[in-house]
Parts: sequence; structure tokens; C-alpha cells
Amino acid sequence: MSERICVIGTGYLGATHAACMAELGFDVLGVDVDERKIAMLSAGVVPFAEPGLDELVSRHVREGRLRFTTSFAEAAEFAAVHFVCVGTPQSRDGDGADLSAVFAVTETLGPLLSQDTLVVGKSTVPPGTAERVSERLAALAPPDVTVEVAWNPEFLREGHAIEDTVRPDRLVLGVASAEAEKTLRHVYRQSIREGVPIEVTDVPTAELAKLAANAFLATKISFINAMAELSDLVGADIVSLADVLGYDDRIGRRGLNAGLGFGGGCLPKDIRALTAQAAELGAGVAQLLSSVDTANARMRDRVVDLAVEACDFAPRGRRIAVLGAAFKPLSDDVRDSPALHVASTLDALGARVRVYDPVANETARRAAPTLEYVDSARDAVTDADLVLHLTEWPEFRTLDPLALGAVVNHRRIIDGRHGLDPDRWRLAGWSYRALGRVTRETV
Repeated sequence: MSERICVIGTGYLGATHAACMAELGFDVLGVDVDERKIAMLSAGVVPFAEPGLDELVSRHVREGRLRFTTSFAEAAEFAAVHFVCVGTPQSRDGDGADLSAVFAVTETLGPLLSQDTLVVGKSTVPPGTAERVSERLAALAPPDVTVEVAWNPEFLREGHAIEDTVRPDRLVLGVASAEAEKTLRHVYRQSIREGVPIEVTDVPTAELAKLAANAFLATKISFINAMAELSDLVGADIVSLADVLGYDDRIGRRGLNAGLGFGGGCLPKDIRALTAQAAELGAGVAQLLSSVDTANARMRDRVVDLAVEACDFAPRGRRIAVLGAAFKPLSDDVRDSPALHVASTLDALGARVRVYDPVANETARRAAPTLEYVDSARDAVTDADLVLHLTEWPEFRTLDPLALGAVVNHRRIIDGRHGLDPDRWRLAGWSYRALGRVTRETV
């Protein structure tokens, strides 16, 4: 079996998958229509932040195991296994997934195929997409070429993408033949030898798997955030409540951290795509998923409300420090970032917002250029009337509240991620507030 793999699409998913396949011993060709991105990757430079990926890409490019190109003809000749890793963002005219990139790959690759080929989708798509791709490839490929389509969804967490690719917590192989299963088992043989659980399914189940996983995680996050709002109303503590729930192994503690809610390029658009398809099919789960999305958005509004209240309901002209811009730590991704949403909303209300993120300042500046960005947490909080902790970077957990207290105008902090030690900040003279936690007077 050939040890060559082609990866089509070199964004976050594709660049990671290509580098990791090279790490697993394959000769890999990455393909993209974006010439600038291909030039950067060919020079061993990754155009986004992901721990360890720069080193992995540059090493395998240098050693010749990983190459990049804009030529689909070269890709068709190079390998008989093609992983499709293009983006499927939310559609501009609705909540469904925009599958235009998937079908652009299909239309371009199909006529160029000269050998029997397995096309493996990794992009997150609604069930039924693979069938449409398969039908179109069969029509486009030369008559003497057999093309099969399988689906192998990704479950990457930004900040942990290499580990989640090389040693995932599970492998899902959506296949329609024993030959396709054999090929994918060969691709992932090292992970399988190391005991990674593997689930072989039909193709529609594999397509649905990623959407369902994200929808369940989103539901869990929104549930605990809804409990945080109720905790505020009844005087309960959401962290202790989450600990109590987490002891039940049917529920589990992971994912029960209340706060600002989820964001990024996957969960929001995936839950909306699944909601849209469920609604189109008349499935009752659409109402549940819509409520989850609404509950998540509500958390951003609640943090804004807390900030306005902390500014004596007059935020205009107040200096507000925002710690964090990325939607999660270990990433520079600000797509649908709750932190950046809150910062921009307060800016629109007339506050003087100053932002610091250890990695995402530049991507945030491109997304929200009206905000002020600085190079350290101390610079952000200097002369601040209010501090907001909105992305749970490890750096922020180690901040010295006494030292920061000496440079702010008012020692007020809202912990939107429950990532700080309340007692430590209160003992340093700060008014500490967090969603769903009992409010106590400053010590």
C-alpha cells in the first residue's frame, strides 16, 4: 500500500493533519488554492498559532517528507488517498454550513484522477454530503478510475491539535467497503497499535459524529452557565455546584466550568448547522439546540451587564482593561471570540477599552481595530477603572493582585472564566466578581 498521502486544504485542520501524517511516516503533499499560504508553509512557517506545529512543519519540510503545492494535477498524480480538510464555515445567508469549498475540491480533483482513489473527508459537514460528493466524483472521474468516498471526522482541540491527531481519544472511520476500512486502518496503524479506540461506522454516522459531539459539549457548557445565572439569583456557588454534579460519572466534571461561554470556529457554526438541518428535517432536537445557542450568547450579555454595573451604570469614558482576546488559551483564534465580543460591546458603549492577549493581539487587532492593544497585562490594567479576565491563559492565573492593585484606578475585577483565586484577589483589596459565585465584600 502506498505511503503517500495528499491533504487538500491547508488551514488549521489541514496543515495540522499534513504535518502529523508526515510525523507518522508518510510522504505528504498539501494542496491549497491560496498561494500566499502555500508559500509560507513551503518555507516552514505556519500562518496561525498552534503549540509545536511550527517546529513539526519546518522539520518535515526541511527533511523532504512534507511538501505543499497549488496544483491539483500534481496532487492527483502524487497519491491515491486524499484527505479533504477544507473549511465549512457558516453560510452567509443562513445558519447552515457553506459547503462550497468541499464541492470546489470535488469539481477540480475529479477529472484529474488517473488512479483508483480513496477520498476521505475530514471537514465537518451535514449528513448526506459524502453521498453528493461520491456521486459527483463518479460522474467526473475517467471511466477506468474507481473513486470511493469515506468520512473520518476530526475532533481537534485548538492548543492540543498535534496530540489530538497523533494520539486521538477515538478514531471514527465512516466507510462503505472493507477496502476503504483497510486503507484507513493502515493510515492510522500506529494510533491503533497504541490502543486508541476505533469505531467503524457507515458514512452518514461518521458525518454526524462531529456535529453531535460539538452539540453535546455546547449543551453541557450552556447548561452549567444557565445554572450560574440561577446561582446568582439564589445565592449559591456555581463552582461547588459543578463539583457536586461532576462526581456523578454519568455527568462528569469536565466541561462544567461556568463562565463566558464557548466560541471559536467550530462549536458555534457546527451547532447552528446541525440546528438548521434538524429544523429542515422536522427533528425536535432543533428547538433544544437553538436554546443552547441562545443561552451561550446570553453569557456575553451578562458579563457586559456586570461590567456596566461595576462602572456605576455609566461606562462612557471609563477605562476598562480586558485580559484575553482569543476564544480560548493556547490559540490566536478570535473567530466568534466571547472575549472580543465583550470588549467590542463595551467599546461601543463608550468605554476606553485596552486589551492584552499573550498570543492573539494581532489577529484581534485585525478583527476589532477600534480597540487599543498593549504588550503586557500590567500595561492593560494601568489606570483601569475595571479589569475583565476573559480568556483563561495560564499567565493570568499567576498575576500578582497586590502589584496590579498599585497601578489601577479602582481595584475591581470581573472573572469571566473562573480562572482566578477569589480569596487571593480579595485579600489584596480587590472587589472580585464572577458569574454564579457568591458576592462577598472586599476583605
